[in-house]
Amino acid sequence: MKMPKHTIDATNKILGRLAVEIANLLRGKNKPSFVPYLDKGDEVVVVNTDKIKVTGRKMKQKIYYHHSGYPGGIKATRLEEAMKKNSCQVVRKAVYGMLPKNKLRDKIIKKLKLYKGEKI
Repeated sequence: MKMPKHTIDATNKILGRLAVEIANLLRGKNKPSFVPYLDKGDEVVVVNTDKIKVTGRKMKQKIYYHHSGYPGGIKATRLEEAMKKNSCQVVRKAVYGMLPKNKLRDKIIKKLKLYKGEKI
């Protein structure tokens, strides 16, 4: 049985609300056969990730941190810089954080396809 594909246009959508919608489709929470311990979600394709919006002053104030594992190895990136560099990663990170923190998370996120512009 082939998985149905959902296509979402991210133009003028708010990042967090878009991420919730995507996470629910990926997990299959919209289906009557949903169970939390199985992966019954669909594939989701998101286009125009470079045209998402955020509210308030998040573009300047929201900071993403990551650590190299070495002393003094913490790195910080503002949302504005991350959007310029790769807007697909910003959306992926938002959705990834909304998925369950268990063995299914890495399997579920593979069904998410992101594109900066219109998909060809």
